[in-house]
Amino acid sequence: MSAKEQITQLREELTHHNYQYYVLDNPSISDYEFDMKLKELQALEAQYPELYDANSPSVRVGGMITKNFETVVHEHRMYSLDNSYSKEDLEDWEKRIQKIVGDASVEFTCELKYDGASISITYENGVLVKAVTRGDGFQGDDVTNNVKTIRSVPLKLKGDFPPKFDIRGEIILPHEGFAQMNQARLEAGEDPYMNPRNTASGSLKLQDSSEVSKRPLDCLLYYIVGENLGIQSQYEGLEKARGWGFKVPKEAKLCKSTAEVMEFVNYWDVHRHDLPYETDGVVIKVNSLQHQEELGYTAKAPRWAMAYKFKAEQVATKLNEITYQVGRTGAITPVANLEPVLLAGTTVKRASLHNADQIAKLDIREGDEVFVEKGGEIIPKIVGVDFAKRSLDSEPTNYITHCPECGAELIRKEGEAQHYCPNYTGCPPQITGRIQHYISRKAMDIEGLGGETVELLFKEGLIHNYADLYELKVADIVPLERMAQKSAENLVAGVEKSKEIPFERVLFALGIRYVGETVAKKLAKHYKNIEAIQAASLEDLVAVDEIGVKIAESVVDFLSNEVNIELISRLKSYGVQLAISAAALENQSDTLVGKSFVVSGVFESVSRNELKKMIEDNGGKVASSISSKTSYVIAGDNMGPSKREKAEKLNIPVISEYDFKEMI
Repeated sequence: MSAKEQITQLREELTHHNYQYYVLDNPSISDYEFDMKLKELQALEAQYPELYDANSPSVRVGGMITKNFETVVHEHRMYSLDNSYSKEDLEDWEKRIQKIVGDASVEFTCELKYDGASISITYENGVLVKAVTRGDGFQGDDVTNNVKTIRSVPLKLKGDFPPKFDIRGEIILPHEGFAQMNQARLEAGEDPYMNPRNTASGSLKLQDSSEVSKRPLDCLLYYIVGENLGIQSQYEGLEKARGWGFKVPKEAKLCKSTAEVMEFVNYWDVHRHDLPYETDGVVIKVNSLQHQEELGYTAKAPRWAMAYKFKAEQVATKLNEITYQVGRTGAITPVANLEPVLLAGTTVKRASLHNADQIAKLDIREGDEVFVEKGGEIIPKIVGVDFAKRSLDSEPTNYITHCPECGAELIRKEGEAQHYCPNYTGCPPQITGRIQHYISRKAMDIEGLGGETVELLFKEGLIHNYADLYELKVADIVPLERMAQKSAENLVAGVEKSKEIPFERVLFALGIRYVGETVAKKLAKHYKNIEAIQAASLEDLVAVDEIGVKIAESVVDFLSNEVNIELISRLKSYGVQLAISAAALENQSDTLVGKSFVVSGVFESVSRNELKKMIEDNGGKVASSISSKTSYVIAGDNMGPSKREKAEKLNIPVISEYDFKEMI
């Protein structure tokens, strides 16, 4: 047998045994036999380097060094999930779904919510080509070398798989492996790791992949994303992924109603402690992928999925002091500084108190023994006070009346929960907060510039607002602490590149209160440039789709402020995009202004998302469900019968994708 044939045979054998052991938990040879075969393969590969294969089982032992993890944009965004905590929440969600898809018999796939580090792995022609962390959902870090060391992640697939797709999952540390790691650390005189989730996440960012290979990480997969996958449902996707070689937990269940969903939830709320890994809830997904596509997404989460969180862990600890933080809008947030306590695997020292009303409602005081919870929120919250332990000389909390940073007297508008510092131009945290918002990833995404650097530049008097960024010179930055020539050059280059950011993101970056990403897109699309928005009256703005009085008042206030007028004028002079580009305008028209469309079914010539974009590019509105305000329903194959029935009942024209194309 030739060396090439020997290597091929050993790779196939080791891949098979790897799958048997780490995915099926059904080894057919001993650990010793496996190690001997691996050593034989490594020796042959060293002898014949021309037969190198990036996906050989030998890469599992690591050895690649990654000094800087490259940031990669996700081809398909990784969304967050909305949370629910009761049967009523799920029933309300089911009603919203049925209203949109027009189908009373919606099925659900229930899966356990694994507590690990989210990952997206890309396969092309059955070979692992890339693994990227979730990051902010839009982009994450390339950790391919480290993920390849995880034995349950297939390097090559088997069976009938699509040519290209992403598969999403969680990198976890099972309880047993975590305990072994901590035992080894204790024996070495080192502090133990705090919890499996953070340890798994930290493992992915180790620079030496051979160190990662020593950790007993596992990878549980649960969602496939891509084009033309040949899959009709979430449950079918799980079964197919399992057949291709992925470790897909078998606890998933197909449910016909929220009553069945709750049976699954209640069972696992009790039995989750029997699992080999941590889980903090159940993820419920609409099973039909056609329904998923029809339901779409909000700005943050899919409408077709919901996380049901198990009851949060609660601990008691002492509240030492209440301090106050000032946000970029001037909003004051009270913070509870706690006696450190272990909660859900992490040490908690601080918790948000939200506002003055919350403090008064729970009668929270310094020195109290308080109950702290970490539920669906990332930041822990105080949910009550142990009054039996309150000191007799305890004094009620008097909420501050003046800004802790600049001393200005706080205001509280009628109907609002929070107090605000009105010193817009002179309060340091507001100034730096606005600049930090301006440079953030979803806004101007200025590379080489982070929150700490903003604080430093402000402290040194080099910037007082975000327009000042465009006047920074390398020579100004180099003398600063922790700033080298290269860092300064990267910062200035990042600021220069931000001039290419499109208008809708610039509008979001300006930091107008209540103008988030979605509202910024609506305003940019409607008005096309900043001058038109500045000229718009309150009534004009309210007339724009989905812009309410509160948002409109905030826009008018911001754009009539002399300081902001000057800032916008300066940004324009530096070349920042304050209008939709000519190229983007070419594909837009007002043909469908005033018309509302519902898109339903599967289409031949265009995808559903392309249809929606064509509607919006031509001034129309896309609605999720049929009502008397709907102008047209664009129907494809497999449109729900109840949806068609409703359209006919309301005398709404049902047209094809080709009729629509004629229309525009």
